[in-house]
Amino acid sequence: MSDFENPYAPASGAQMSGNVTFGDKPQTAPAVSGQPGQAGGDLIKDTTTADFTADVIQASQDVTVLVDFWAPWCGPCKQLTPVIEKAVQESGGRVKLVKLNIDDHPAIPGQMGIQSIPAVVAFSGGKPVDGFMGALPDSQIREFIEKVAGPPGVSPAEAQIEAVLEQSRAAMADGNMEQAAQGFAAILQMQSGHAGAAAGLAACMMEMGDLDRAEQMLAVIDAEGRKDPEVASVIKRLEMAREVAQLGDPVELEARLAKNPDDHEARLQFAKILNAKGHRDAAAEELFTIMRKDRKWEDEAARKALLEFFEAWGPVDPATLSARRQLSSLLFS
Repeated sequence: MSDFENPYAPASGAQMSGNVTFGDKPQTAPAVSGQPGQAGGDLIKDTTTADFTADVIQASQDVTVLVDFWAPWCGPCKQLTPVIEKAVQESGGRVKLVKLNIDDHPAIPGQMGIQSIPAVVAFSGGKPVDGFMGALPDSQIREFIEKVAGPPGVSPAEAQIEAVLEQSRAAMADGNMEQAAQGFAAILQMQSGHAGAAAGLAACMMEMGDLDRAEQMLAVIDAEGRKDPEVASVIKRLEMAREVAQLGDPVELEARLAKNPDDHEARLQFAKILNAKGHRDAAAEELFTIMRKDRKWEDEAARKALLEFFEAWGPVDPATLSARRQLSSLLFS
């Protein structure tokens, strides 16, 4: 099961909404034989609600910190423990591992929307930046560590590319598409076929309304690069943008809904248009309206559309996190 299909999936991706508060009374996590935090020296430790700020938020200013949310009764957690600890110990100090028992310390995972374990979230610069769910194999965990902390022995050229990539992404987030596009293009001149830069430039083209050029940029990304969640998100957004162009006039759709609030087809189309315009929360709410009235309409078309939104938004976008929680409540109420 992919994270996008699981309403309980924890954070993974570029950013996470992090309105997390921490307790001011230290608590001591009980030692459990054979459980996390018993080895690894300075690289691996247990934490508490009270110590989370120091162990994770502050520590991640200096080194990437992986937070493993686990519980003693969780079988997959026991499978993950030796694998992730070994990978961390062999990472050359590029990451540290901090374990949080969600049974003893439920506040932080609750505020972060962690509803399924094991869940691992990477913190860097005091903020959550990526994550995964489940007991992944050793190879995938090592790939994850390289993604969040960089591969060992990064060359100056690679470091320069990463710096320009981050600057370009920041410019795009600030709405400066021209500056962002210049940065992504510069990377592609240095390394043709760079998946992140090609996806970033395609995203800029979409923001500028040039879907054809966006499609051309995505075409240079190879099959392996298309597996990257960020690249997959841009590809999905382009697919949805193409679809929205065929949906019609939103004013007419609103008129249809005013006349017949149970016109689910009109509401579904209207939700897709709202999403294309960047109104993510409003788009999700239209889909929830359909699900509340008729969850199984058109073979659960509203839920499937919402999962496509998640894929396009990215798993740790605030709109994704909020809608996942609502979806969980709706499906399991």
